[in-house]
Amino acid sequence: MPLEAPLAPLEERVADLNARYKHHSATQVVRDALAAPEIGPLAMVSSFGAESVVLLHMVARADRTTPVIFLDTQMLFQETLDYQVEVSEKLGLTDVRVIHPDTDQVFKRDPDNILHLADTDACCDLRKVEPLANAIAPFDGWITGRKRFQGGKRVDLQFFEIEDGRIKVNPLAHWAPEDVQDYMINNRLPRHPLVGRGFPSIGCAPCTSPVKPGEDPRAGRWRGAEKTECGIHFVDGKMVRVGAEQ
Repeated sequence: MPLEAPLAPLEERVADLNARYKHHSATQVVRDALAAPEIGPLAMVSSFGAESVVLLHMVARADRTTPVIFLDTQMLFQETLDYQVEVSEKLGLTDVRVIHPDTDQVFKRDPDNILHLADTDACCDLRKVEPLANAIAPFDGWITGRKRFQGGKRVDLQFFEIEDGRIKVNPLAHWAPEDVQDYMINNRLPRHPLVGRGFPSIGCAPCTSPVKPGEDPRAGRWRGAEKTECGIHFVDGKMVRVGAEQ
């Protein structure tokens, strides 16, 4: 049998993918990315938040066996935990991996569950960044629900990018807010119960509050602080703390 040609450098592969899929739909990006040899094994990372069901639905239609990583920080709303079960069952996802922060590290660094009051970045590192890094370690890339309209460093977001030596796939990069809502309505997807109670962006319970009419959708995340991102996304190997939920 002939030997397989070696893969091109990561930067070349990502540039080629972005050029090739520049005018393709989100569903096509999802379907092809999951089967692309130049990307390798992918997982989806989902918060099961306000808009997560859209991308979860696309992934389920493409391949229900795709690993879906759900990070339970142990400080989430009960509604989010219940919604994760409901959506997973409705979409028929067969490999949802619920991960948690390391028990020993939580006991050592946040034994009273009050770290978020003193240092939100340290709390996110402990409960989100570190366990997620361990969870995606076996994969060559991961799928996120980030979008350009979320602002910050995402305004130039492409379908494919490099993060920490992996390919990150952003199928909804070019979508507008109305695209998200239309997709949910047209596919009759269940909404997160907290959305109707004034939570357009949903994270951990202690750090998420309702948003008033006219406020930015992210205004309820870490209200009163400059922080707007948990830190799980990187650019050029550096943590980015701007943007919105995945």
